[in-house]
Amino acid sequence: MKLSILMPVYNEQDHVAEALKQTLAVDYPCDIEVIVVDDGSRDGTAEVLRTIDDPRVRVFTHPRNRGKGAAIRTGAHHAEGDYLVIMDADLEYDPQDLPKLLAPVMDGRARVVYGNRVFGAHTAYSFWYVMGNKAITTAANIFYNSYLGDLETCFKLMPVPLFRSLDIRSRGFGIEAEITAKLLRRKIKPYEVPISYRARSREEGKKITWKDGVEALWILGRERVRRPARQQ
Repeated sequence: MKLSILMPVYNEQDHVAEALKQTLAVDYPCDIEVIVVDDGSRDGTAEVLRTIDDPRVRVFTHPRNRGKGAAIRTGAHHAEGDYLVIMDADLEYDPQDLPKLLAPVMDGRARVVYGNRVFGAHTAYSFWYVMGNKAITTAANIFYNSYLGDLETCFKLMPVPLFRSLDIRSRGFGIEAEITAKLLRRKIKPYEVPISYRARSREEGKKITWKDGVEALWILGRERVRRPARQQ
């Protein structure tokens, strides 16, 4: 088994080198590759990425910013692994948790695994951020009769062919809702494992806003009434 770790990057010159260092240092139970997609960064991210010298890392570049969803689609297109997982470059997530997502797959308990964040006073960006996340997850559970704990988690692990078959169209942060909605429409309910999390502040570079939450709700409703895609 080989795992493709997709790392979308936009203006992360202060974090991307450390994110890659930590991701590559994990003791994985399988072979890995890290596919970094520089989504039109305007700071020094490209220069930092040019210093990375590891055969497990491949870097692709968008000439202009197209959004997280577009960057993930590019990464998935180039993935050579059997499974993929999304890993942001902002250090909010701990790559040491990635083997936890692999365990249910490797022992045959699951095909799709989500990392379920535990929010607390020292991990949450704000009260409204956590409540917004819970509202979106609750909406998905109501629309699709499921019981997910964390729809907006970055840590989503699944087979590469399955991801490609979802035909994801979202260009921005709406990709999280679209992936989940399309999985649930196919009656694929993600297996969840607890993970650690530390949200950064606006001053530290956090990019998601309330508008992304509204978009997520719209996507969940849109996919609920859309004819499901052919399963693979």
